[in-house]
Amino acid sequence: MGFGFELNGNIYEIDDEGFLQNLDDWNEEVAEYLAYLDDVVLSDDHWEVIRIVRDCYREHGISPEIKLLLKEMNSKLGQSKGRATYLLMLFPGGAVQASRVAGTPRPLGCI
Repeated sequence: MGFGFELNGNIYEIDDEGFLQNLDDWNEEVAEYLAYLDDVVLSDDHWEVIRIVRDCYREHGISPEIKLLLKEMNSKLGQSKGRATYLLMLFPGGAVQASRVAGTPRPLGCI
C-alpha cells in the first residue's frame, strides 16, 4: 500500500517506508522534505553523501549498502568522512535513510 505527500502543488507517491515510488520525482526540494520527515536538516555534508548515493545508483543500478557507501565516501571524501560514525552522525538511519533522502530504492541487504 502506497502513501503520498503534496509539495508545491505536486503529489509524490511513497511506499510504507518512505521511499519514492517514482524515482524520476526526486529533486532537491523532495530531498529536503524527506529529510525533514526524519528530523534531519540537510547541510553541505549531507549533500555530499546524497550525491554519492545517487552516483552509485546511476553507476551500479542499485542503492549502495553500507559497505559500498562507506567505500565510496572514503574514496571521494577522504578517510575522516569515510567512516560509519560520520555517516550515522549525518543520517542516523544509515545507508537506508541516506538512500531514502537521495530518492533511490532501499539498499539490498540493509535492515
